[in-house]
Amino acid sequence: MPPKGNQFRTNTIKDENKPRQTGVNGEKARTSRVKIEKLPVFDLKDGRLAKVAGLFFLILSVYFLTAFTSYIFTWQEDQSYVSRANGGWSNLFKTTQELALKDIDPVVDNWLGKLGALLSNQFIYEWFGVASFLFVFIFFVIGYRLLFKVRLFSVSKTLAYTLFCIVFLSVTLGFLHSFINDTPHFLEGEFGYFTNRLLAVQIGQTGIAGLLAFAGLTVLIIAYNIDFKLPERKRPVAPEVVPNVVPEPVDLVDEEPSIPVEWPRNGGNNTVRDRLAANTAKPEPVVPAEPIRQQQMVQNPVFHEPVVLRPDNTIHEPEAEDIEIPLTVETERPTAVLNIEKTDTEKANELVEQFGTFDPTLDLASYKYPPLELLENYGSNKISVNADELEANKNKIVETLNHYNIEIDKIKATIGPTVTLYEIIPAPGVRISKIKNLEDDIALSLAALGIRIIAPMPGKGTIGIEVPNQHPEMVSMRSVLATEKFQNTTMDLPIALGKTISNEVFIADLAKMPHLLVAGATGQGKSVGINAILVSLLYKRHPAELKFVLVDPKKVELTLFRKIERHFLAKLPDEADAIITDTKKVINTLNSLCIEMDQRYDLLKDAQVRNLKEYNAKFINRKISNPEKHRFLPFIVLIVDEFADLMMTAGKEVEMPIARLAQLARAVGIHLVIATQRPSVNIITGTIKANFPARLAFRVLSKIDSRTILDAGGADQLIGRGDMLLSTGSDLIRLQCAFVDTPEVEKISDYIGGQRGYPSAHMLPEYVGDGDEGGSVKDFDPNDRDPMFEDAARLIVLHQQGSTSLIQRKLKLGYNRAGRIIDQLEAAGIVGPFEGSKARDVLYPDEYSLERHLESLAGKGGE
Repeated sequence: MPPKGNQFRTNTIKDENKPRQTGVNGEKARTSRVKIEKLPVFDLKDGRLAKVAGLFFLILSVYFLTAFTSYIFTWQEDQSYVSRANGGWSNLFKTTQELALKDIDPVVDNWLGKLGALLSNQFIYEWFGVASFLFVFIFFVIGYRLLFKVRLFSVSKTLAYTLFCIVFLSVTLGFLHSFINDTPHFLEGEFGYFTNRLLAVQIGQTGIAGLLAFAGLTVLIIAYNIDFKLPERKRPVAPEVVPNVVPEPVDLVDEEPSIPVEWPRNGGNNTVRDRLAANTAKPEPVVPAEPIRQQQMVQNPVFHEPVVLRPDNTIHEPEAEDIEIPLTVETERPTAVLNIEKTDTEKANELVEQFGTFDPTLDLASYKYPPLELLENYGSNKISVNADELEANKNKIVETLNHYNIEIDKIKATIGPTVTLYEIIPAPGVRISKIKNLEDDIALSLAALGIRIIAPMPGKGTIGIEVPNQHPEMVSMRSVLATEKFQNTTMDLPIALGKTISNEVFIADLAKMPHLLVAGATGQGKSVGINAILVSLLYKRHPAELKFVLVDPKKVELTLFRKIERHFLAKLPDEADAIITDTKKVINTLNSLCIEMDQRYDLLKDAQVRNLKEYNAKFINRKISNPEKHRFLPFIVLIVDEFADLMMTAGKEVEMPIARLAQLARAVGIHLVIATQRPSVNIITGTIKANFPARLAFRVLSKIDSRTILDAGGADQLIGRGDMLLSTGSDLIRLQCAFVDTPEVEKISDYIGGQRGYPSAHMLPEYVGDGDEGGSVKDFDPNDRDPMFEDAARLIVLHQQGSTSLIQRKLKLGYNRAGRIIDQLEAAGIVGPFEGSKARDVLYPDEYSLERHLESLAGKGGE
């Protein structure tokens, strides 16, 4: 049904000049409907009434402010005029002559006359005192909202908190007035005065003070959810291990060690021998080192006891003449830990009691998480959709559905930062498919880009229509990370993706996804989404708990994270750069991750656990029987910025390790984030795609691409600029990606990179490929080379193409001989290894460098 304000008046007019149509009863009649001008109806839905009401409340707030302010200065004169003995409100409409007959002075000192004096006396003196000034604030907020359509504060919360403050201030001032008798009575009003007298009889002055404190703190808890925390007692850092062994005159705890001793990083206690070594060593200068080598600690694998190493890596042992107590202390150490009759649980409890739980973060105990001030606060974080836009869109949707004889029972709107969701409940008997087919018609009537119809909405008995806002609001990364939902999350790998269409912060756990496929057309926000994922993890995880493996074929997107190499990045041994841009190094890194995965599974098998979380918990609580074989395992997140480029250049060599990691790496804490423009079958194969249930789709250009990414439509209806759909297998969620700009990422990298870090990046297991085994210059025998070897070498360098077919054609050789020459050229270091269908790389750019290399080979052959 169309709204009341848009009704048309219709008249039925008989036309006598034209033949009449035959009706059911045989009579002829002709009717025609004539549309008349739309008549304005002044009802509650019209905007003019709201504007008039808003103007009234604004003027009322100014009137009350003027009257109350005047009453502060003229309250004695105004009170004498409006006192009950003189009639009070009954004198409001009496003339000056009538007041003179009653011996009442008709002159009022209030700035707003008799009405101002009466209102001020009623509100301030007889009701709530000076707390009545808060009524001015209430009227102003309501009037400003109605007149200008701008929400300064929530009206409901403003009314609730302000009315409480009025009552609370009135009673509090009345309580204070009972101790100070020379203050005017209008400060608390009669309400506060008599309320205090009543409460004083019932609970006394002390009870009133306690009641006021309780009421104030209760409102603070409701409004701000403040926490009341008692100061925690600090746990002793070094509890005594060997009781009653050291003679009493020797105090080993209070003496200052001659060399600064770094206590064990595993949270354990120092032994007596170590403390003796620290106390009896001769003073030596402390050499500052970079970055963690100031005082290296070696932990005993069984007891996790420290052995102090000097800066020159020599073990500091105490000398015999420096020790004044018997050296039998070490042999008298309690051996209860090694008692084979005790269970593993008892052993673990004793180890925890003696040394404490293992803390992997102690290596970088001074590490500070990046503050929120490094991020910019874009936008106002307020929804800018006004009531007029909502009303207009609603009317157009209803009108379009009415054109196709589709009636609806109810419609409601949910406003988001970039999209507004209109939920409609169709009338009984209306087919859902009929509404779903009107997607283009509704988009035409709304003149909007990216109308998306969800029919039906999951878990609801409604049909959703998503309409983009005329003025979308940018979602800043700072506004998302500053929320209580992100700060107090207990997820293993929380990633703040942005906000939903209901303006709620959306946080997902990468550890449970367990891998994420990001896709979308160029320029729609994939790189910003990758940065948002990285920044979210940097704000929640310690360097000891998380490592990144970054693959950037474009060479420019992830370079800003090079500064955090010694904190968060992982790389192959002997690699110069931790951010991988070369395809060959990507293949080696992926295979190295597979080796790391297999090693971790071996550790989990030995520890008799099923996943990384259980393994680390067991390791921290020292419940692993042979700790010397085990280590704390951080999460590893592999991020590939453009996967399609790797598949085009490497193909199967990349597909196999990616498929293995996608299938098996979840349980051992290795997770993949792969970004590509279009995950077609030749880019993301079926084996890989089946292990990526979580898919993040930005705007694409066709429905086919949307179905390729999400296995459903909708990504082609997005509006771009961070608008995205997240598919978690069973649900499809529309989000606005949190925006983090390049300068913000640079600030975060500088802040983390400027802190003390590990000596180097986290080292992955070394991988030796098939092409790296043999074929080196050492295996090359110059005396056993082909006579056409040098000619073939010059030919290859001249054409810069290392192929067997080129040697066959130019030198007129057979395939077998040309293949042997190519193998000799590879062994001599002139061409690179075999790379499938691609031509071998030529390692010398010109003939001059080649001739010098051939001379060196000839010299080795002569020797």
